[in-house]
Amino acid sequence: MSSGGTNLSKYVNEIEKRRTFAIISHPDAGKTTLTEKFLLYGGAIAMAGAVKGKKAARHAVSDWMEIEKQRGISVTSSVMQFHYEGYCINILDTPGHQDFSEDTYRTLMAADSAVMVIDAAKGVEPQTRKLFKVCLLRDIPIFTFINKMDREARNPYDLLDEIEYELGIKTYPMNWPIGCGKEFKGVYDRNKKEIIAFRANDEMANGQRQVAAIEADLSDPNLAELIGEEHRQTLVDDVELLDGAGYEFDLEAVRHGRLSPVFFGSALTNFGVEPFLEDFLHMTTPPLPRKSDSGEIDPFGDDFSAFVFKIQANMNKAHRDRVAFMRICSGRFEKGMEVLHVQGDKRMKLSQPQQLMAQEREIVDEAYAGDIIGVFDPGIFSIGDTISMPGKKFRFEGIPTFAPEHFALVRQVDTMKRKQFIKGTSQIAQEGAIQIFQELGGGMEEVIVGVVGVLQFEVLEYRLKNEYNVDIHMDMLPYEHIRWIENEGLDPKTLNLTSDTKRIQDLKGNYLLIFANSWSINWALEHNEGLQLAEFGR
Repeated sequence: MSSGGTNLSKYVNEIEKRRTFAIISHPDAGKTTLTEKFLLYGGAIAMAGAVKGKKAARHAVSDWMEIEKQRGISVTSSVMQFHYEGYCINILDTPGHQDFSEDTYRTLMAADSAVMVIDAAKGVEPQTRKLFKVCLLRDIPIFTFINKMDREARNPYDLLDEIEYELGIKTYPMNWPIGCGKEFKGVYDRNKKEIIAFRANDEMANGQRQVAAIEADLSDPNLAELIGEEHRQTLVDDVELLDGAGYEFDLEAVRHGRLSPVFFGSALTNFGVEPFLEDFLHMTTPPLPRKSDSGEIDPFGDDFSAFVFKIQANMNKAHRDRVAFMRICSGRFEKGMEVLHVQGDKRMKLSQPQQLMAQEREIVDEAYAGDIIGVFDPGIFSIGDTISMPGKKFRFEGIPTFAPEHFALVRQVDTMKRKQFIKGTSQIAQEGAIQIFQELGGGMEEVIVGVVGVLQFEVLEYRLKNEYNVDIHMDMLPYEHIRWIENEGLDPKTLNLTSDTKRIQDLKGNYLLIFANSWSINWALEHNEGLQLAEFGR
């Protein structure tokens, strides 16, 4: 890269424009709809495909795999880029289905901030709790969008209390809802001190295009006409209470995930989405530095670096392929440049670099820190691998392996297809969709598969059949917990364990224990002095 003044300022300017965030939620809270509305405002799509039921002919833009289309859920994380008001925004759309959480956990490792979508009628749900814990590990800002205000909703104070109590984060409402359901009149913007009124009968309110806003302030004599006298009085009282008793707004606390700015709206009817997007962009930062074994890597540094956070196979039936998704952490990527794959200790050119909009791909000539690119993977990359410039060798902090919660014994039906079975299961494991374990000293003819959510067993069966032409036999196992043995050089056969605890190893040769219940874990720790067990694999 030339360090001439114009080039350097363009380069810094490009990175400063970048915002990379993940959207997290429980299934059906409206995450895919919100993603589409962002794309709509950014001009990336002309009309949002309402994410309604399985029968709708137009499937949501960001859900693609066959199983997703059948069930109307996001199963694989996709990456979308769009431009809005001078910013270049990368959205990591994460699987909302409770059975697809490991991919979601890993996607959060590539984001600089998170948007948490909460259903106004349901509040904080189990999936949201799990994902929120991973955000806390990362020390990143978390913004909350309380969705579906145009339907019957819980009291907004109760929703805020629940977020604070359940997730342990303070909240600051950026706007405040006026009514809900049929009585939803709009929101009051606390910063601008004005009301944005909601018009339900607007022909745009099916949310397929942008919605116009009516603005009015609290002292407006016509306010009662606009929202009704009762709503006007409630709003005046609420605003007084929030200003007097709520938390102060503190941008530093927001940026470290201690205070979550909260927005109320309705993604489906397009209400409150654009003000949310604008405030979000002003409050978030450009790409953050990343920790590595050589200290923190500055995103504005000259040298290109990236790490692999996701591998996805066969995104397109037309060509069998495998794409490694990389988050660029520093510098500028140029098509055809030579880089170093640190784990393989091999110089290479990243082939077919592309950015994706669900299934639509476009080849990229350049990309900057904060961007996500997908590159063709000939089967050499693993989750967490580092890519750097030749001669600048270092490793980014690894991505933890999250503990599977369901286990099955899997073998091929036709023993003549042993090769395809091993290839298929190994590749799917390398992508991080499943984890494979073996009996101590066992072979690959029969493996123990661990998954974070049971739907991944269906995906495994579907993909082995469709991509590798292998039928499998699967027996569910009664285990619920897994622990990595941290003690080096310990022979697991010497451990004193309950009869329902199994000793296994992963493909890297690490020893693990799987337990039927938490009582057995405590038993193992009490009866084996000095035994160290970990919930995350490194």
